[in-house]
Amino acid sequence: MSLSTSPLTLPDATTVVHQATAAHEWWRHAVIYQIYPRSFADANGDGMGDLPGITGKLPYLRALGVDAVWLSPFYTSPQADAGYDVADYRDVDPLFGTLADAEELVTEAHRLGLKVIVDLVPNHSSDEHAWFQAALAAGPGSTERERYVFRDGSGDGSQPPNNWESVFGGPAWTRVPDGQWYLHLFDPKQPDFNWDNPQVREEFESILRFWLDRGIDGFRVDVAHGLIKQAGLPDYGGPLALLDAADDASQHAGEVARPPMWDQDGVHEIYQAWRRILESYAGEDRIMCAEAWVEPPERLALYVRPDEFQQAFNFDFLQAPWEADELRQVIASSYAANDQVGAPTTWVLSNHDVVRHASRLGLPIGTRRPNGIGADDPQPDAVAGLRRARAATTLMLGLPGSSYLYQGEELGLPDHTTMPDSYRQDPAWERSGHQEKGRDGCRVPIPWVADAPGYGFGPSERTWLPQPETYGPLAADRQEGDPTSTLSLYRQLLRLRRELRLGEGSLASWDAGADVIAYRNEAPGGVVQLLVNLGASPVELPSGATVLIASEPLEGTAVPTDTAVWFTV
Repeated sequence: MSLSTSPLTLPDATTVVHQATAAHEWWRHAVIYQIYPRSFADANGDGMGDLPGITGKLPYLRALGVDAVWLSPFYTSPQADAGYDVADYRDVDPLFGTLADAEELVTEAHRLGLKVIVDLVPNHSSDEHAWFQAALAAGPGSTERERYVFRDGSGDGSQPPNNWESVFGGPAWTRVPDGQWYLHLFDPKQPDFNWDNPQVREEFESILRFWLDRGIDGFRVDVAHGLIKQAGLPDYGGPLALLDAADDASQHAGEVARPPMWDQDGVHEIYQAWRRILESYAGEDRIMCAEAWVEPPERLALYVRPDEFQQAFNFDFLQAPWEADELRQVIASSYAANDQVGAPTTWVLSNHDVVRHASRLGLPIGTRRPNGIGADDPQPDAVAGLRRARAATTLMLGLPGSSYLYQGEELGLPDHTTMPDSYRQDPAWERSGHQEKGRDGCRVPIPWVADAPGYGFGPSERTWLPQPETYGPLAADRQEGDPTSTLSLYRQLLRLRRELRLGEGSLASWDAGADVIAYRNEAPGGVVQLLVNLGASPVELPSGATVLIASEPLEGTAVPTDTAVWFTV
């Protein structure tokens, strides 16, 4: 694209992408901030983040401008998978504090006007959970074993019941001393529950009430698409990952053949029952958000029908390459699917399971999304990555619907892409035979104070994962008061989004060129134009444009490459 010799002209006709709903529940337009407890703030100096540390930082989050926080697991756990292996769903692991600390956190958050969402892990427990220990002791055919997926082996019993592989690598089955095998779609220390068993359903309904009674505002449901397995547990020849795209050969009657362990229709009655529990807390407006790696968008929309989840993460948006056509297509198809069921689209760019978008977008365009980046891998372009990340966030926060932010992205944090392998703790690292670096790089403790030991993560120099030197200049205290900082950009975006009520708007697209994304958000607080230049040359704004905010400084009245802007005319 060459530099325009005249400003863009706003067209009279636009294409409606999303029509606003008349409903105004908080979760339809909320911005929710994900906290990974072990890496957010350490109150006692042991190098591990904890609940009191989070409570102490809640005023920072209130000043940032978010509406709610989501906490990754803090339950009692042997920590084989950083807490996603739960041994007791009704208590807090001593690493993070006490149940009283959790209750204090909720009280303080509510005092500050923040809602609190907690992680729920229903697909599997820890192998140290009392139920699984009882299952091992009780033996084949017992009531205790029926709570998990135990099977006899194939052939003479010495081979696994089927050929399923674990998401983290290796077989999805482990044999116990009496000869039976148990299923674990992730790690041997994470046995899968049998959701065909009424006792499992009753137990989790009780767990929901336990936390709702303590004032929790909702749940992010881990692996929401994985609870029900296809009857008979048939062999599966495709790759096993959280998101499995079927190839052309697996099409049947125009529909994509789903892997037998993911997105089975039986999951929906479980969530319908949970929704009824949430709604029994009259006037409280409690919510659920699905982590469901499901495609196409029409399948994902089934999870957010009026009697199921309120939200489901839009992973298609997270995975989209930095290309205008791809982003436009994802945005349009997401709204088309969700609008059919009256649900908001829930945008996200980073979380604890993926390479941070400041690093991911610094890789060459078209690079397949990696599961971690190591020192011996091609390194992202840090400057280009941060520039694109700021533009992507500016686009995301200008879109109607809800958005999730991942801790530290407001500081522009990259992954720790040069972490020595000796520090890696993600089970995917070992289970994959060191083929995948895993998720440790996005889980590094937050830098709060540039000149303090551990960058102010806690009162000592200890951090459970090492921090890169690049975190020093990005520490929160260095960005305070700097109008050009990423922290300042996020605060301004969130303030404008709230004032203009952009999350509640209708959206229409207009043509500003092949490499330019352009939308008009007709929000209750005013009409705002969103423009993102992904091309190689600057693009002139329309005549009379008043800039509200830009992800990078403009060149006069021109939007530079990899820059997003909100403006009015």
